[in-house]
Amino acid sequence: MKTEHVNQIASAVNAVKATDVKNFYFVACGGSMAALATGDYFLSREISVPSKVYTSNEFVHMNPRGLGKGSVVILRSHSGTTPETVAAAKFAREKGAVTIAISMDVESPLCKEAEYIVHYNYKDGSDVIDGETGVYYSLIFGILNALTPNEKYERLLSQLKNLENLFETNKKLTYDRAFKFGSEYKREKLIYTIGSGAYYHQAYSFTSCLLMEMLWIHSNAIHSGEYFHGPFEATDFDVPFLIIKGEGPTRPLDERAITFAQKFSDKVEVVDITELDYAGIDEDLKEYFGPAIAGAVLRQYADGLAEHTGHPLSVRRYMWKMEY
Repeated sequence: MKTEHVNQIASAVNAVKATDVKNFYFVACGGSMAALATGDYFLSREISVPSKVYTSNEFVHMNPRGLGKGSVVILRSHSGTTPETVAAAKFAREKGAVTIAISMDVESPLCKEAEYIVHYNYKDGSDVIDGETGVYYSLIFGILNALTPNEKYERLLSQLKNLENLFETNKKLTYDRAFKFGSEYKREKLIYTIGSGAYYHQAYSFTSCLLMEMLWIHSNAIHSGEYFHGPFEATDFDVPFLIIKGEGPTRPLDERAITFAQKFSDKVEVVDITELDYAGIDEDLKEYFGPAIAGAVLRQYADGLAEHTGHPLSVRRYMWKMEY
């Protein structure tokens, strides 16, 4: 990892360590919110300090009662220009919270509003560890290790160097299936996605950012545990589902949803995270690396749809084209 990233992360981690932390807030919009939510899941699994994910505009308007001195607010915007997230950083800092901004641009409005900056490289030839996932994982597990030291976190941080190879290996491993999915589902006007645990956030990101935003395919992200509390009534032989079968403690929820969906629908695509390649990753750390690898694999599924529908992922109707 580049020295600048190491120093930025160290400064943010030290600030958290020096704080009598009462709570964590993860604040962003869209895909950035989904990415941050993985950190919320990890913190909830590992420590007793409460944390919560907010979409930026709600965070400001709701003004959480617990927000103030002792709060750590982690914000993310790819460009650093998302107005709602910039406003949230300003709001949180005024409340006395420790604010950490994650963005690819250190000169962005978001980074200028936050107290601590963690920036990542994007499409500049850098290794994955200096990209979005590597930098974010280094921050989150650095915080965990500072608050509750554990050799597990140290091992995880050392194994982040394997991410780039894992992304490339698993994209090759799933390429044929992903593009066949694109061919089989190219005429679908609606595709539901299902997941649980950290993978629910991957399902949400795939639904909102890839299917709906980029491909204009109607969708809804359904939590595997909630599938049987309403959504399963929409299941029928011609209703398509993409279900993430996760690696970790909530896998039984996914298995139950898959069993039912496959019984009544002829269009169930299962992405089994345990079948992916985890070379260089310790067995007890797979559940932490799985969500990151799943993100790269699911993007390939979107690429497959884009290829076969003839709809480029870069096309927008409204976003960045008008005031909204």
